[in-house]
Amino acid sequence: IAKVANGIADDMLTTTFLAAKCKKLIAPAMNTAMYENPVTQENLEKCRRFGMEIIEPESGRLACGDTGKGKLASVEDLFDAVERACFTDDCLKGYHVLVTAGPTIEAMDPVRFLSNHSSGKMGFAIAKMAQRCGADVTLVAGPNHLKVPYGVTYVPVTSARSMMDAICAVSETQDIIIKAAAVADYRPKTVAKEKMKKGDGELVLELERNPDILAHLGAHKPAKQVLCGFAMETENVLFNARKKLNKKNLDMIVVNDLREEGAGFAVDSNRVTIIEQDKETALPLMSKEDVAYELCKIVAEKRKEKDA
Repeated sequence: IAKVANGIADDMLTTTFLAAKCKKLIAPAMNTAMYENPVTQENLEKCRRFGMEIIEPESGRLACGDTGKGKLASVEDLFDAVERACFTDDCLKGYHVLVTAGPTIEAMDPVRFLSNHSSGKMGFAIAKMAQRCGADVTLVAGPNHLKVPYGVTYVPVTSARSMMDAICAVSETQDIIIKAAAVADYRPKTVAKEKMKKGDGELVLELERNPDILAHLGAHKPAKQVLCGFAMETENVLFNARKKLNKKNLDMIVVNDLREEGAGFAVDSNRVTIIEQDKETALPLMSKEDVAYELCKIVAEKRKEKDA
């Protein structure tokens, strides 16, 4: 790192590195004190200024026996970084993109909650592909078991209200918002402080409305911001989706039919239609990452139309 930062090419590695014109990635791995040394940090910053990408090390037990930051990034992060560097479409470069994903959970008592079957896979795929297309991505997600995409700012939330707070904190600075989360429409009106015991009779649970995050974003949307919603339907699919598009002041909406094979919850594929005011784009059954990439291209085009 010190050699390449200062143009020293005195062996095969540094000579090849400095002579190559391709994208360059550096993944530091060293003792914590060495990594945190101001000289090392200055050299890393110089490399960034020269256009090199630094894959941040992880924290944990190091080879020397110490514990701290300096572990080589995981194989998954290294692979994601290389894939991103090889990705040639930068249609979202320079844009800030906010993506929401996963379910929300609404507590009934300290043990039970209301939720849905969303896995978060579609939203995570969108965040990953938006970052690969050059965007600065923030991912706000409900409870899930997925790996956060490399290079994405991750904000974990639990309930609809906590998701609303996290989104509103940054929404006005976002160029594009893609709301793929499956937010609970209702929550228990009262949350029991102790576990509710099973009785002999029926249990009646009174619910109240959660905030409509998408409607709020549509009502307060900055002039050039692109707002994309999601809808999962089981009947009158296109009619209901277009109704939601207009009611919530969206630029586009992505709809799928839960009954179609390969387009339901927790699978790796999807079949969607992307609806705008003046057109509809029906995509065939494909992987969620491929769907995400097609969506990224469409939202980038829509944002550029607003910028023109």
